[in-house]
Parts: sequence; C-alpha cells; structure tokens
Amino acid sequence: MTRRMILPLLFGLIGAAVLISLGMWQMQRLAWKEAILAQIESRISAAPVALPAVPEAERDRYLPVFAEGRFTAESLDVLVSRKQIGAGVRVIEVFETEGRRILVDRGFVTDDERAAPRDEAATRVVGNLHWPAEVDSFTPAPDAKTGLWFARDVPAMAAALKTEPLLIVARESTAAGIEPVPVDTANIPNDHFGYAVQWFSLAAVWLGMTAYLLWRISRRTA
Repeated sequence: MTRRMILPLLFGLIGAAVLISLGMWQMQRLAWKEAILAQIESRISAAPVALPAVPEAERDRYLPVFAEGRFTAESLDVLVSRKQIGAGVRVIEVFETEGRRILVDRGFVTDDERAAPRDEAATRVVGNLHWPAEVDSFTPAPDAKTGLWFARDVPAMAAALKTEPLLIVARESTAAGIEPVPVDTANIPNDHFGYAVQWFSLAAVWLGMTAYLLWRISRRTA
C-alpha cells in the first residue's frame, strides 16, 4: 500500500462505518416499532369495556368499548376506496347512549348503495375508540353538493352533527348491508426495514467504490 492510498482508504472505511451504523439504527427502530404494533394489536382485540365518561385521545386511543342505545339516522359519509371493491363511503352516524350523543363509524358501503335505506335497529355497538389522523392542509372541505367528506375529522364531524368529539369504529356489524371496517395497524407506517436495506446497500456501494479507487491508484503507481 502506498501513501496515496491511505487517505482514500480511511475515507472509505469511515463512510462505510457511518452508513452501516445508520442501517443498524434502523434495525433497532424496526424492533421497537414491531413491539409497539404488537402492543396496539393486543389492545385493539381486548375485551370491550363500558364507554368512559371522559375519554382522552392519548390515553384511550384504540380502547375497545361497548355502548347501548340507538342510532338517530343523522349521518355523514366519508369517501373511501377499497381494494378489489372500488369507491364507497364510511358511514358516520350519531348514536345516543345514556343521554350522550357520540359518533359511530358503522363501516363501508359501496357508492351504488350509498342512497339505500339503512337499518337503524342495532341497539348495541362494539368497537374501538379512535381519533384518526387523516386531515392535513391539503384535505378538501366537505362537498356541499354531494355531502361527501374526504377524511374522518372527529372535531369537525362532531360539530356538524352536534355530538361529543368521540368516535367509536364498529368492529361488529350494526346493520345488514354495512360492512364493518375495524381499527387495525395497517395504516401505521413501519418502513424501517426498507430504510435499513437502503443504508446497507449504500455502504456496499461505498465500499465497492473505495475498492475501485484504490485499484486505480495502485495501477497508476505501478
């Protein structure tokens, strides 16, 4: 090895070490995220409890609950699309229980069935409390002509339907023709493995470029 090769070699090894360490960090984040997702899944599927008197978003997110009462037929529809089914809506309806008015996400109906009469017979709702993070600065306002909403904005929906800012996402059927879409972890991002692969790949490329540079230097020296 010549003196001209020392600096490129050090630069290559240090760069590769940094990239590998970033990949290892992402693997640690992957293990952490998988543990969090397992904890959430465990909570989602737990036995339901009575609806809390004063729910809190941070404490009670995903809490399985039940409530008894009646639907009022006051509702709004949130535009969604499902794989292999197509466009449709989530039916968000007012549910009265023990003197309270809350929101219930009853589930999915196709766009063709949106105007069909909905059975209001259910008197018991079982599901999970949820405060979806679906709204950002690009979310359109509800369409005044069609009545469609484009995100589940709990405070705004509660204001529109005059209920508590509280949403139960049903995990059991509340009526024929409405398919429950229970809370799950599918929309919680977990891209750490992909990021780790990217960092490790960059480290491999970095080492390959370093080896090629050292080979070129050795050829010139020879």
